[in-house]
Amino acid sequence: MSTATYHISSLLEKMISSDKDFRFMATNDLMVELQKDSIKLDEDSERKVVKMLLKLLEDKNGEVQNLAVKCLGPLVGKVKEYQVETIVETLCNNMLSDKEQLRDICSMGLKTVIAELPAVSTGSSLAANICRKITGQLTGAIMKQEDAAVQLEVLDILSDMLGRLGATLFTFHPSILNCLLPQLTSPRLAVRKRAILALGHLVHVCNGNLFTELVEHLLAELQKNASTSTTRTYIQCVATVSWQAGHRLGPHLERLVPLIVGFCRVEDDELQEQCLQALESFIKRCPKEISSHVPTVMELCLKYIAYDPNYNYDSEEEEVMETESEEEQESDDEYSDDDDMSWKVRRSAAKCLESLISARPDLLQEFHQTAAPAIVQRFKEREENVKADIFSAYIALLRQTRSAQNWRQPAEISGKGDILLSAVQSQVPLVMKSLHKLLKDKSAKSRQGCFAVLTELTNALPGCLSQHIPTLIPGLVFSLTDKSSTSNMRLDTLSFLHVVLSSHPPECFQTHLPALLPPVVACISDSFYKITSESLLVAQQLIKVIRPLEKALASGTSPYTRELFNANLKRLQAADIDQEVKERALSCMGQLICHLGDQLGKDLQPTLQIILERLRNEITRLTAVKVLLLIADSPLKIDLRPLLKDALPILASFLRKNQRALRLGTLTSLGVIVKNYSDCLKPAMVDPLIAELPSLMAESDMHVAQVTVDFLTTLVTAYPTALPKLGPCILPQLFQLVYSPLLQGGALSSILSFLQALVLSHTPHLGYSELLKQLTGPIYSAGTTLHKQSYHSVAKCVATLANTCPKESNSSIAQFIQDAKSTRVGDPIKVLSFMALAEIGHKNGLGGHQCELKSVILEAFASPSEDVKSAASFALGNISVGSPADFLPFLLHEIGGQPRRQYLLLNSLKEALTSLPSEELKPYQEDVWKLLIQHCEAPEEGTRNVVAECLGKLILVNPSQLLPRMCKQLNSGSPYTRSTVVTAVKFTISDQPAPIDSLLQKSIGEFLKMVKDPDANVRRVALVMFNSAAHNKPSLVRDLLSTVLPPLYNETKVRRELIREVEMGPFKHTVDDGLDVRKAAFECMYTLLENCLDQIDIYEYLNHVEDGLKDHYDIRMLTFIILTRLSALCPATILQSLDQLIEPLRATCTTKVKAGSVKQEFEKQDELKRSAMRAVTALLNIPEVESSRSMVEFISQIRANPELSSLFENVQKDSVTACSAESMEIS
Repeated sequence: MSTATYHISSLLEKMISSDKDFRFMATNDLMVELQKDSIKLDEDSERKVVKMLLKLLEDKNGEVQNLAVKCLGPLVGKVKEYQVETIVETLCNNMLSDKEQLRDICSMGLKTVIAELPAVSTGSSLAANICRKITGQLTGAIMKQEDAAVQLEVLDILSDMLGRLGATLFTFHPSILNCLLPQLTSPRLAVRKRAILALGHLVHVCNGNLFTELVEHLLAELQKNASTSTTRTYIQCVATVSWQAGHRLGPHLERLVPLIVGFCRVEDDELQEQCLQALESFIKRCPKEISSHVPTVMELCLKYIAYDPNYNYDSEEEEVMETESEEEQESDDEYSDDDDMSWKVRRSAAKCLESLISARPDLLQEFHQTAAPAIVQRFKEREENVKADIFSAYIALLRQTRSAQNWRQPAEISGKGDILLSAVQSQVPLVMKSLHKLLKDKSAKSRQGCFAVLTELTNALPGCLSQHIPTLIPGLVFSLTDKSSTSNMRLDTLSFLHVVLSSHPPECFQTHLPALLPPVVACISDSFYKITSESLLVAQQLIKVIRPLEKALASGTSPYTRELFNANLKRLQAADIDQEVKERALSCMGQLICHLGDQLGKDLQPTLQIILERLRNEITRLTAVKVLLLIADSPLKIDLRPLLKDALPILASFLRKNQRALRLGTLTSLGVIVKNYSDCLKPAMVDPLIAELPSLMAESDMHVAQVTVDFLTTLVTAYPTALPKLGPCILPQLFQLVYSPLLQGGALSSILSFLQALVLSHTPHLGYSELLKQLTGPIYSAGTTLHKQSYHSVAKCVATLANTCPKESNSSIAQFIQDAKSTRVGDPIKVLSFMALAEIGHKNGLGGHQCELKSVILEAFASPSEDVKSAASFALGNISVGSPADFLPFLLHEIGGQPRRQYLLLNSLKEALTSLPSEELKPYQEDVWKLLIQHCEAPEEGTRNVVAECLGKLILVNPSQLLPRMCKQLNSGSPYTRSTVVTAVKFTISDQPAPIDSLLQKSIGEFLKMVKDPDANVRRVALVMFNSAAHNKPSLVRDLLSTVLPPLYNETKVRRELIREVEMGPFKHTVDDGLDVRKAAFECMYTLLENCLDQIDIYEYLNHVEDGLKDHYDIRMLTFIILTRLSALCPATILQSLDQLIEPLRATCTTKVKAGSVKQEFEKQDELKRSAMRAVTALLNIPEVESSRSMVEFISQIRANPELSSLFENVQKDSVTACSAESMEIS
């Protein structure tokens, strides 16, 4: 006998002791043993333990009974299946006992056992087998038992079983339904509620026929309307079914909603409440199907949100303001009758209205016209809980309005956006009138609600409260100073005050400073760190009000400086305070010195020394760097000389730290210090800084490199003394960065500015020729082959030097021409020469070198090197920009006479058309147009794409004349011409306002008709053009979506006629000629989410996304991204459709690649799974997603599979890392 078995045997002996304490301790020890993973029982021990625990359930001592129940949970996983069956059968039998205590204990035991049964996803059949054995007994007990207490317990257990293992009991679903339906008419309301709960779990897993049977039964009973009590129950059941079944109830709403609406008009408070709750569930779970009933629901909500038959609000408004508090209390008592349930109706109406507003952003304009005034009118609600829901409904409206504005680009906010903002603006006076009294209400909850509404109002329309600040101030001061105000109340007040100060001009508050400052200063000294922290944020904004920076030099001494300074200094000096308070006290002092530093007198330098100490502290150093930047950039020219000697070495050391935000902040601060305090700097202070800079100019972090080069430019301009040190220390690393293929955009522009500043400084050994030699030397000496982008970067640097020193550059230009035509130099040198000539010639003509250049470029077109030919083409186009009169006619002539070089010459023309001003192009307009139209039918797609880009650029020269001509080309019989013309339109669309926009608005519909073209390639390029318009200028297509979306959706479907089989040796390969068009269609769908979401029927949109989730690999990858985006934009809609979306995700995650497949197939499947997991992670962020049974089961399935579980955890970690990286401060 093992030690564990012996120990358990001894415990079993003690359990039969007559001493209850012995039995209790023995049972407790048994529970401890059973909870150990290592314990293993032999068959005899299992039998004895089970028998003893079942006996102890009937123990006379309640504590022993409870412990025995607790032992059942861990025991389930330690004994064989037949022993579990014995336990369950015994518990079931005892539940039907006449002894109430035994019945209750066994009920608890049965719930414990069911909760501990292993999930089906683990592969165990134990749970299913056990539940099948007892389901019949449970349903029989519900039907036969007259004792309501037994029924309640059994219904509870049945609900638990259906909730955890409902799908495995599918054979019992009909009998479960048949036993539950009669309970809906039970005389005990508690039985009815438990039956409804069980039905809710059942509808989630039952088949369609059974679900229809249930709904038909509910409809029939509702139509009978036997009694108000049962009708209430059936409506409650309908609401529960709606919450659980979601879209499955949709087809039945046409019959259900009229019945619910009819009952809603019956004068019965509880019935009306249930009806409104049912309507709310329909809106949240079946928003598409209830669309036709929205006006009726809206009318009911607005009617019942004001339903308060027992209270006369008019008489309250007529009361005198000075009414005694005792009289007010009496008044409240008079109208707060316990029998008055009307508040429940109003609360349900408010919640239903909020759901409607959240679910239908497309009706925002109507909501603002009809719902908003009614909601604002109800801010006078007397019941606190109802008032909170009314506030919540108005906040939902404001948030939806803000979201609608975010969907539009700045240029798009005219039209509908203006209407919404105007509607909000018109509501502001009404809102303020309604909230005015509430801001001094005794109830903290009401005041917090007021501040929540006002915060959202300010966020939706910044500056909207400018005229109402005098009304707000007394309420703000009251909430900050009232002794009864809780910490949360003051925090909410300070939070709102910060928002309103940040979003309104300082002038609005200047007259109110005497009232506002004292309570804020008092809060800075508060003992609760959160209040201190929030008040320091507010104080920073108040400092900007006291003395705005633009008026800092003009305004005089402020009486508030000392008061704020003393309160802040106390917090700044304290070492034993919260980290957040430390940082905000430091920031606040920075603002104070920046705005009011000249008024601090002898306190200034000691305070700066404290900031220096904080700079040395690892915890506060980043904040201290930002504060130093703020002070150094102040127009007050604060005297930092005593500080700089110690601060600069510390800042230099920060440039070596790993913390990216610290390095960026330090570089920015150093730039401002060098610019504004260059007269205080000495070489010993600057040299350590320069020594740290080379390591920061690395391609691994281009943003840090850019900020570093910007600092160097400031250093060259403001502190020329440092220049001699730059040559050996900085330039080699700088030119290494120039050779990086990653260099472009802002970083490249910074380097060009630095080189220009350097050459203009006329420093010995850093002149034009020396810099040019260092820049191009590696290419000339070693013939190094660089990345194509690197040649562009080097050429731009050369051009910057040449254009800055035109006299010295002539010899260089001649040398570049010689190198370009020489047969003795390598291709890299030729490429560099052409690129340099291109960049120099782009800005300034190349003077007397033009004739020679033409022949050199034409010769280069015959080069065997593609890079040389491409560089020569680039050079010809850019030189044409600098000398259009000489080179453009030559270019056009060559295009017409050199058919073999057309692609290169057309690329040159593209470069010229991209950069030349319209006035200089107009003389050549007709010649270019004819030439391009002739080349529209070029057989090579690459050539046609270049022609399309050229056409697009040409149209911008004279849109009124050329755009109509382009429209006529759509009637061409050649699909090549049609595709080229449609592609050309894409190049006329930019993300900035342009003169062509109005003309394009009128004609783009004609081009979009090509989405229905018989040729697949024309349809594809039309979709690509539509995608470009929707992304860059949504206003062009927003009004056309009703006509464009049907053919767009049509292109998302798989066309069997475009799928063919190709034989490749012994293998057959399937080719889908419609795949590219489908990809283009789904890309359009993704783009529409960003800018046109309010114009889309999201339910129809989702249908096509569902189809895409089952399509080809490329399409599924796109639809996973779409689904991830939708989870953030339309969480409620996604939640409603979750059941349909989970299945294709599950299929993707569980699909296995056939054995023997190539490596790429395994990689594709892994990437698909990873992408699907990202979508699942996004879905899990949706509020209330945990209520979705299908999602919970899917996640359980993922976690039960080791491979999927590991992948899922990695994806979740990546998601968290990405979110934290996005939110990380970089300055």
